[in-house]
Amino acid sequence: METAAVARNSVQIGQTFMNNQIESVLDQVFEPYLKHGADDYIGESVSQIEHMSQCAELARRQGYDDEVILAAFFHDLGHICAKYDKTDNMGGYGRISHEKVGADFLRARGFSEKIAILVEKHVETKRYLCARNSAYYNNLSPASKQTLIFQGGPMPATEAEAFESDPLHYLYIEVRTWDELAKQKNQPVPDLDIYRSMARKHLQQQYGIS
Repeated sequence: METAAVARNSVQIGQTFMNNQIESVLDQVFEPYLKHGADDYIGESVSQIEHMSQCAELARRQGYDDEVILAAFFHDLGHICAKYDKTDNMGGYGRISHEKVGADFLRARGFSEKIAILVEKHVETKRYLCARNSAYYNNLSPASKQTLIFQGGPMPATEAEAFESDPLHYLYIEVRTWDELAKQKNQPVPDLDIYRSMARKHLQQQYGIS
């Protein structure tokens, strides 16, 4: 009995430690939203937090799971999670390679590879859609057309074919579609605790905490 009690106590201590670690990670991930969420979203008529929360809400309304909703919410985290200088600046339209910066930021803190790759691929998907659909390019906002120049322009055919062979490419396109739609003015912003709670549950699953 005593051995069993010690074992249970050890498990509880371990879980408390891991939960504290998770809260620390959540502080790191959500602090940029608290500090920079009200900043303009790279030449658009909405703020960073308005854009990212609208994107997540579109994912939620379509019935996607927490990983996809979180990826939609985090997709532009790379613009705000670390400082950058003029060498990393897309002519005043945000950070070059922000998709990779954001994805690596999430990977380093224990988020799933599915979330990270959905974040990382949203710029590449824009390049793919511009290559495959001229109407998509024509409907891009002026700011998005400007950033496309820094992002490599439309994909060449061989790269587009490789993109189509990725089994998750349909999800990449969904995230990109929400990205383009999530620019509506005067929309209410949900409480950040909604996404923090969702992220906490996700990290607990990643860490094996029941």
